[in-house]
Amino acid sequence: MAWRNIWRNKMRSMVIILSIAVGLFAGIAVLALYKGMMKSRVRTLIYAEAGHLQIHDSNFKKDYDPRYVIINGSKIIKEIASAPGVLLAAPRSITQGMLATTTGSAGVQINGVIPELEYAVSQLKRKIVEGAKFNSAKKNEVLIGKKLADKMKLKLRSKLVLTFTDSSGTIVSGAFRVAGIFQSDNAPLDEKNVYVDIKDLNALLSISYAFHEIVILLDRDEDVSSIQDNLRRRYPGLLIESWREISPETDLLVKTTNQYSYIIMIIIMIALAFGIINTMLMAIIERTREIGMMLALGINRLRLFTLILLETIFLTLAGTPIGILAAWLIINYYNKKGLNLSGLGEEMMSSFGFGMIIYPEFPIDKLAGVLIIVIATAIISCLFPALRALMLQPVVALRR
Repeated sequence: MAWRNIWRNKMRSMVIILSIAVGLFAGIAVLALYKGMMKSRVRTLIYAEAGHLQIHDSNFKKDYDPRYVIINGSKIIKEIASAPGVLLAAPRSITQGMLATTTGSAGVQINGVIPELEYAVSQLKRKIVEGAKFNSAKKNEVLIGKKLADKMKLKLRSKLVLTFTDSSGTIVSGAFRVAGIFQSDNAPLDEKNVYVDIKDLNALLSISYAFHEIVILLDRDEDVSSIQDNLRRRYPGLLIESWREISPETDLLVKTTNQYSYIIMIIIMIALAFGIINTMLMAIIERTREIGMMLALGINRLRLFTLILLETIFLTLAGTPIGILAAWLIINYYNKKGLNLSGLGEEMMSSFGFGMIIYPEFPIDKLAGVLIIVIATAIISCLFPALRALMLQPVVALRR
């Protein structure tokens, strides 16, 4: 009977079914977009910035003192590189210093790298937008970020001076030439980091063949915790951090975004609830005499409430598969083709560490939660119309 009632006014029922489908589509699309953005940010962090794991001397990150190198680093990195589950391990020498040119100066982190390993561990070669990669035949070359180059008015082959303290605490300087300019999806990182050959930096730091950091890439993202635990047991004197500890703001962003996406979904459903309430109220008002007749014939008020509840749930369930199917088709399309968000502003997106192309993912893991929200919306939406019907007095209703 409830199913027949909703088709008495086909146009009104179709409007509310389509409204439910559109609302559900919008909610799932938001979840998919957020999931794609967060996955993109985490992938960028791991494969273009920090790696899955990093190893330092336990005192190094307190003030980045260059004397705190990893003891027996060459032996450790060979052991780690050959360990099961490890894809790649690369060393870095790191110090904080000043970059000076004729136009001014800026504080930077100077990263001494083995070029071929760094190209693999952070995709540095792919980020170069001007110039070329390191030339092994040349000394004292430097790669700088585009944002830093613009800020300091640097061009290819420009000369700059890097000043910092060596392992003994003595202030040293080195003249470098810009070999290339790189641009990543993280503009703040580009502004603060420069890359030089590890041999050139180590010579100035007076640390010979030592280094301060080991960046580790794994075969599988899921193995981070287990391999981190194994390394901590194996090297108890070293600081071994996962990407979540290296970038806690990204970990927090992932967690809070999941919460915010559900909040947005609930807001969409609340807006949709007003449409359902309006439709059901109109149906109750149109059927006032009929409801009065049913009450006069002795129908149980609980059965009347159940009838209105079922009508609302049927309308909701009719729109739900349409919304889910439409969301699945469109999200899968953009998951393969990519969604270009450059219209939001490239500078704004890169300032938060996001790329321009996002690949939304259908949130199959959140589908159960979405369906619960939809069903709850339907039940809550029917309460006011149902109470309105239950409060009708048969004598009064029959006179209308």
